[in-house]
Amino acid sequence: MRRVLSALVTIGVIVSTTSACSEQVPGAGDSGKPTVVVTTNILGDVVTSLTGGVVDVVTIMPVGADPHEFQASARQADAMRSADALIVNGAGFEEGLLDVIEGAEADGVSVFEAIRAVRPIEFADDHDSATEHADEDHGDHEDEDHGDHDDAHGHDGTDPHFFTDPARMAVVVHGIADFLIDEVDGIDTVAVEAAADAYEMELEALDAEIADLLAAIPSPRRVLVTNHEVFGYFAERYGFDVVGAIIPGGSTTDGASAAALAALAETIRNTGVTVIFADVSSSTDLAQTLADEVGDIEIVELYSESLGGAGSDGATYVDMIRANAERITAALAS
Repeated sequence: MRRVLSALVTIGVIVSTTSACSEQVPGAGDSGKPTVVVTTNILGDVVTSLTGGVVDVVTIMPVGADPHEFQASARQADAMRSADALIVNGAGFEEGLLDVIEGAEADGVSVFEAIRAVRPIEFADDHDSATEHADEDHGDHEDEDHGDHDDAHGHDGTDPHFFTDPARMAVVVHGIADFLIDEVDGIDTVAVEAAADAYEMELEALDAEIADLLAAIPSPRRVLVTNHEVFGYFAERYGFDVVGAIIPGGSTTDGASAAALAALAETIRNTGVTVIFADVSSSTDLAQTLADEVGDIEIVELYSESLGGAGSDGATYVDMIRANAERITAALAS
C-alpha cells in the first residue's frame, strides 16, 4: 500500500492541468460599451447573463483552466488593468493572478470580490452538520467583512468555492449588479437590474430543482470523496458529508502525502464509499490509482472549477450545476 500511494503522490506532482493560455483577449473590442473583465469562466458566464449585453464582458480564463494555477498573458494582464471594472472570485481562488488583481486595483480599477457578497465557510468546517444549514437564507449575510481573502488558501482557510451553491450565487448576482451600477459610468441601470432579477429567479428555480433531484439519494449515501476540497458549499446546502479529498486542501497546487492517501483509502473502506468524484478538466490518474487500490469503486467526473466546452452538459453555469447534480444522483441514488 505504501509503495502504491507513494506512486500516487509522484503522479500528482508531475500531472499539470492548465497553465497560461493564448495571448488573445476575447471580447475586448471597440463597441463603445463599458468593458467588464472577469477572471473565471464560471463568473464570466454569470456576468454575461446578468448584464444582458449592456457591457462587453471579457473572461480571462478559458474553458478547462485550473484557476489555482492559471497565469495571465501580458495582454490579459493589460486588459485587467485597463478595465472599467474587474470581477474576481476572491479568497485566494485565482492564485496565479493575485499580483495582477492587486496591480489593477492600485491602478484605480474598481474590483468586486464575489465571495464577499455571501457568508463563507472554512475548510475546517464540519460538514456532518450540513443538513442543519441546507435551508439557510444566505442573503442575510451579504456584504459581510470576511477578512483578507487575497491570501492563497490552504486546508484551514476560507473556502472560495461558493459557486457550487446556486443559492449563494443568486445573492452574488445582485451584489455584482449593484457594484456595476455604482462603479461603471454610463451603464444602463434599468437593463442591468431587470437582467439581474430575471437571472436570480432562474437560479432560485435551479436551486429548488437540484434539491428535488438530490432527494432521491438516501441519507446514508450522502457522502462525497472528491479530488480536492471543492464541494463544501454544495454539501452544506444540500445535506451531504464530505468525508475526504485526494488532495486534502482547497487548491490543486496543494500536496498529497502518502500518509494522507493511505488514511483516505481507509476512510473509503470504513464508510462504504462507492464513488470518487473527480474533475472533468483535471487528470484522473490519482483517483484511478486510489480506486484500483481500494477496489470496487467508481470514478465520476464533475465540473468543479471550470465550465465544460461548448455543446457539453456543463457549457453554462446553470448547465454545470444541473449536470453535477444529475451525475451525483445517478451515482449515489441506488
